[in-house]
Parts: sequence; C-alpha cells; structure tokens
Amino acid sequence: MHIRIASSAVLLALASLSSQAAAPVQGRYYPLQPGDPLAQQQWYLQNTGQNAFSKRGGVKGVDLNLAFTHLRGIRGVGTTIAVIDDGLEIKHPDLAANIVPGSKNLVTGSNDPTPDSADNAHGTSVAGIAAAVGFNGIGGRGVAPSASLKGFNWLLAQTLDGWLLSHGKQPGGRPLEAFTDSRVFNQSYGSSAIRSIPGNPDQDIELKTEEETYEDVSRNSHWGRGAVFVKSAGNAYNYFRTSGGYLIGYKGNEGLPVQDANLTTDNSNYWNVVVSALNADGVRSSYSSVGANVLLAAPGGEYGTDSPAMITTDLSGCQRGWNLAGSKDNALHGGNALDPNCDYNGVMNGTSSAAPATSGSFALVMSANPALTARDVRHILITTARKVDAANPGVTLAFKDKSGGNHSYQAIPGWQKNAAGLSFHQFYGFGLINIDKAVEKALFYNHPLPPLEKTRWQTITAQIAIPDADEKGVESIYTQPDDLSVEAVQILVDAEHGRASDLAVELISPSGTRSVLLSPRTSLVAENYGLNQQRLLSNHFYGESAKGQWRIRVIDTNGGDYQFIHRVGSQNTTYTLPNAEGKLKSWSIRFFGHRSAA
Repeated sequence: MHIRIASSAVLLALASLSSQAAAPVQGRYYPLQPGDPLAQQQWYLQNTGQNAFSKRGGVKGVDLNLAFTHLRGIRGVGTTIAVIDDGLEIKHPDLAANIVPGSKNLVTGSNDPTPDSADNAHGTSVAGIAAAVGFNGIGGRGVAPSASLKGFNWLLAQTLDGWLLSHGKQPGGRPLEAFTDSRVFNQSYGSSAIRSIPGNPDQDIELKTEEETYEDVSRNSHWGRGAVFVKSAGNAYNYFRTSGGYLIGYKGNEGLPVQDANLTTDNSNYWNVVVSALNADGVRSSYSSVGANVLLAAPGGEYGTDSPAMITTDLSGCQRGWNLAGSKDNALHGGNALDPNCDYNGVMNGTSSAAPATSGSFALVMSANPALTARDVRHILITTARKVDAANPGVTLAFKDKSGGNHSYQAIPGWQKNAAGLSFHQFYGFGLINIDKAVEKALFYNHPLPPLEKTRWQTITAQIAIPDADEKGVESIYTQPDDLSVEAVQILVDAEHGRASDLAVELISPSGTRSVLLSPRTSLVAENYGLNQQRLLSNHFYGESAKGQWRIRVIDTNGGDYQFIHRVGSQNTTYTLPNAEGKLKSWSIRFFGHRSAA
C-alpha cells in the first residue's frame, strides 16, 4: 500500500512537471490574472502600490510573488487546509466550492462550524486569505484558490478531545484517514505571558500529549509525507491584552518588543512553523511579535484605514462580521459597489493574516509536487525566501549599571548570515515567502532531506551568578559530540532572578553564530522566580553543524528600576519593579536535524 500510494504521488508530480515545466523568466513581470473583482486590491497577491481601499498604497513588489504559479495552473488542488479558529462560514459564496467534508462544530457537535455570533468572523477571514475560491467572478481569491478547506471552532470549546480532532487525530489518539485529513493546519491564535512558562514536555502531561500529536501528524500522516502546522507569532510587539486590561511597555524598552514571540510553549514548539507579519511597505507590521523562533515572514498588513490591511472574506451580510452597514473605516465597507452585500473584509490584519498566507503558500508548493514531504516543503520555503527590509539594524539597547555607568547591548541583531550561508533576522526569520521561486524549486526537487533526528535533552549544571547590568553576562558550555545538520535547537533555562524582564538569553553555535533566543525588557513582570525551565527555540542555526561547543549566555540588562503601564479602560497605572540580581542554575539543550547524506 505504501509503495502504491507513494508511486501514485510521484506520477502526479511527474505529470505536473511535464505539463507545467515552463519556468518563470527571472525579472519578468507577470500580471495577476483577472477573474475576481477584488483581486486587484489584494496587494499580498501582487503589490502594484494599490491602496486596498485605505488612504494610501504600499511599495510595489512587496508580495508573495505568485502570479506565475497561478498562471501555470498550480493553485492548491489536492491539498486540504484545516482552519482551527472561532468558526468557518462553510456556505459563504466565495468559500463554499472549496469546502470538503470533515469540519466540526465543537460546541454543538454538528458538522457545521458556521458561527452563531456576529462577532466570530475571524476564522472566516482567515480561510479566505488561504483559499477563497478563485476565478469565479466574485470577491477576491485565496493564495491557494483551489485548495480545500475544513473548519474547527476550537477557540470556542477548548477541550483536549476537540484539540486532538482539529489537529489531525480522533479523540483517544487514533489517526484520521490520510485520504481525508488535512495536510496544512492553520493556527491563527495564541497567548501572551506575564510569567515564565515551564516548557519541558517530560514534566507536563498535557504538553507531552500535544507535542506527541504534533510530532506524529507532522512525521507520519499522509503515508509518511507528513503535514505542516502553521502558527501566528503574535501581535504583542507594543502591548497586549490581559485579563483586566492592557500591558504596555514603558521606560527603558528602547524599541524592544513587550512580548518576545518565543515565550509561549506553542511558539517554542519545533513542529509549528511560526510566522511574523509584514506590511505593504515591506517592513515588519507594527504589531508583529518577533523572535528567534520565527521561521518565515508573510503579509499581514496594517489596519486598513491609513494603509493597507488584507482583503478577504467576511461573514455574509451587512449585519455580521467586520463589514457592517454604515461602516466607514475602510472604503470597501458599508456597501461598496464591488461588495454590495458586505461579504468581504478590508481591515483583516495581524499575524493571524500572515499565518493563512503561509498556509496557502504551503498548499501551493505541495500541489506543485505532491510527492514532497512536508519537511522538504518547509526546507524549500526557507531556502527560497527573500530578504526584506535589508538595512534593518535590529535593536540596540542602552542601559546603565547601579553606578550610573553606560552600557550597550545588541538585543535584536540585524540580518546575519549563518555558517550555512542563510540570512536570518528575528523580525523576519529567513525572509518573505517567495512562491514562484519555491514552486520552481519544488517541481525539480531531487534531493530529499535525510530522516529527521531529535536528540535527547542534555542538562548542564551551572550555578553561576549573573552579573548585574553587564552586557558580558554569564556563560555555560555544552559540547555536542555527534555531527548533525541542524534544523532547529531548543533549550530549557533555569535561572533565578528577581526581575525576569531584565534578562536576555543567547546561544552561540560552534561556528560562532549568535542567536538571541530571548530579548530583554519583556512582559515577564509578574514572574517572581526568574526563568522557570523556560523553553526557547531558535531556527537561526538551520544548516549548520551541531558538532562542537555550544555556549549559552544569560545577560542582565538593567541596573536601575523598571517601569511598565497597565491600562484599564482609559486609566493608566504605572508600576515600578526594583532592581534585582540572580544566577544561572542549569540549562538543557536538544537538537532537531539530520545526518548528512553519504
């Protein structure tokens, strides 16, 4: 059975090669094909500087570069995307033709996850970015306009059984049938942390169950070709919502993110492809969380008023969703002649939008060559991504010690080329997804990655004081004896410190690549212990050799008081955290990678 299915997939891929082998001419402009009236304003498909019904346009060429892929007929056929969200309007006129069996309403138990509430429009807009029907004469189109869609309203009923079903397994852990299961899982949701979250799955049964599910579906579904889980990085660069209001960075942040994208366990999970958001000007969207765990960047836009957001599907009608009767926040809204029934949304944004743009991208590459494993598709997207915002210097933090002495620390580096020759930036991962280039590489891909290996955790006892307010920090060393080609590195950090928000954590590879796994001045303002088995992930070392000496460096970046704001309604309350010191007690490390092919 395995040989027959694999052979069929190869035959499909070869058929694709023979009928679509024409390669894009480098530097040539391919116009987006007509067929959907809103498509010309969907700047993320092709950016011509259009304003997307906002006050101004962006920068020409900042897009997913997919026109030639659509032109050659590669549009996502044969790939199903699961939208794990607050619901999905399966009868929406621009989604219905792509809906396949398998959706679930986890609140009612029915097979229809269409929202009851007019406010639960998020998942419907997410689905439209990934795979709204193309070339049907209405609305816009998705990144993969012929991919299939399923929906799960897991955000409204967050049970373990619901999580398992929406993430590719039946309750009780039985695998779904590979013929009907999703190959791409879109997770446009997340959380923010004000305390350190222990991240060792061996000590947390719920985390272990989730990790094992991610791994099983990623490795073994679809007859060993696997599936991919796409995850939004978060929208907490400047502030985020708490149970009682908003947490806002204040004095001393110096342009650093309030929330490092690496702080939550779903974002420090190797099996999740974490994506940050880019706006129509080709720079980080103002809200987008960032970190060493970000793998790729994709369009997310801004807010759709002063500059473009994403144009996508909305809950149908002028009484539901974002596009309402009388709405004037975006010129598409309120009954535009191109959308008189208010079925589309012109203000969708966030890393919630970057995730489905990425999910659609995976679907297109998988459709181009169905024989590829999900991990090979991931590799292709990494190695074909393009550098954006090339002059971005990162963020350098100036701070003082207790004596008033001046210090400087590059808390977020600019673009760095690692020892494997790949450029990386914590804002953008390996760069903006480049679909035409990725599809071309997929069509002629003949060097599949060797099997994935995951090493055991190795724990290093340190018990070393962390110098207060000193960019030199404290170091501890682990020597990796086996040679692997690195795909990702995870660490667990146990560091006592009375003010965890002061701490930065770096990892330096044997080749000398420095990755900042945790930037300082974060939102850990309610943490009394320090970093409590805090799990951190870096993709920065992709392609480097694991063999040799790895150095962790923990740095205290503040010798004075630290202040932050908590906003409730219109009332701001400023809190002051006094200075504190600490020590690195221990840390653990493990590698994801492969042996070099003989």
